[in-house]
Amino acid sequence: MPTRRTYDHRIRAAIVASGDTNLFPSLNIPRSTASAWIHRGARDVVGVDDECTALLVRTQRLERKLQILIQAVRLLLALRRASSHQLDLTRLPDGNQKHQLLRAIDSAREHLPLRPALHLLGLKPARYQAWVKRQTTCSLDDRPSCPRTRPSRLSFEEVRRMGDMVQSPDYRHMSIRTLALHAQRVGRVFVHPVTWGRLIRERGWRRSRVRVYPAKPKVGIRAQGANEYWHVDASIIRLVDGTRVYLHALIDNFSRRILAWRVEDRLHPLSTFEVLSDAASGLESTKPADVVMDAGAENVNGTVDDLFASGKFRRILAQVDVTFSNSLIEAWWRSLKHQWLYLHQLDSIATVRRLVGFYVREHNEVMPHSAFNGLTPDEVYFDKAGIVVESLARCRAGALATRIETNQKSACPKCPRAPPTEADGRAA
Repeated sequence: MPTRRTYDHRIRAAIVASGDTNLFPSLNIPRSTASAWIHRGARDVVGVDDECTALLVRTQRLERKLQILIQAVRLLLALRRASSHQLDLTRLPDGNQKHQLLRAIDSAREHLPLRPALHLLGLKPARYQAWVKRQTTCSLDDRPSCPRTRPSRLSFEEVRRMGDMVQSPDYRHMSIRTLALHAQRVGRVFVHPVTWGRLIRERGWRRSRVRVYPAKPKVGIRAQGANEYWHVDASIIRLVDGTRVYLHALIDNFSRRILAWRVEDRLHPLSTFEVLSDAASGLESTKPADVVMDAGAENVNGTVDDLFASGKFRRILAQVDVTFSNSLIEAWWRSLKHQWLYLHQLDSIATVRRLVGFYVREHNEVMPHSAFNGLTPDEVYFDKAGIVVESLARCRAGALATRIETNQKSACPKCPRAPPTEADGRAA
């Protein structure tokens, strides 16, 4: 098979310039080849030194820009996946924003197919097509200003009347539903009450309904020591069969300790008497304790009156002798019921007694009270607060030192290990 002969471009340029087919006889160039060169003329030749170097530099710059763009796209995709932000899960009510997004998609479609572009934005094709269709009709706003797109929408005059009636002090005694029906009765606005509520939320209409309440005490009765103020009250618990069970309890104001309690099947005058008698058995102070109670029949009767006449106690009727309520014991009722009793099947009075006895022991001896920064009611009542506070402070300091030492010695596999110091060598 014959081989194809090649010649330097400078030889061809010289033959074309001179027009002599036998310019280089030593190269044995065929006459037909030289004649064809002369006939076709000189060709543009790219210089190796100048043009190729410029092309190589331009290619390298484009490759660098391409790598930067690829990394930027990867960062944007990672950010979108981490933030879970997708246009399908986010409202875009502004029409101008939709126009900008559609223009950006149209510009990207010159070099990127539509489906990958929508996937990159997190926009479903159905929503994109709906925006394109609405773009050619009237407006892209979620609530277009053109009335022709929604002929049944409220007019400006109707909305103004609704705002005037909502904010007017003449109708402040009416609820929203009543106001909507009244507006229909007087022939001003015929709109459903749900629409009234929606417009009130969207437009931020404020009704002139400033409520004026009498001043209430922010801090109730606060004792300065144990056995200074007691609170006694009764509460009702219903069993699963509908039977009523009555709970009586007495709590110390200073320590929040339950001093005595009773669970009975009926409400009788001896319950309060027995609770006060049990609490008085451990009372050593000569000063009479102030007992806050309500004016119920179990608290105001002859038996209880005789106990107060002995001089050991002094009765204070809540909301009668003082303006305060008996809220301290009522707050304990709430905790007892919702945090413990209602978690069990209350089928008998014996079950209620067992559950109440357990919770009273836990409340007095185990459960730290939030008002005492970690102390239990028993510790406050029996004046052991100082010992416990000092012990807790030492334990916290020891735990902090242990935590710091453990964290300084430990490290994850990727963290560089610190070189051993002279102190570590001496300790070893």
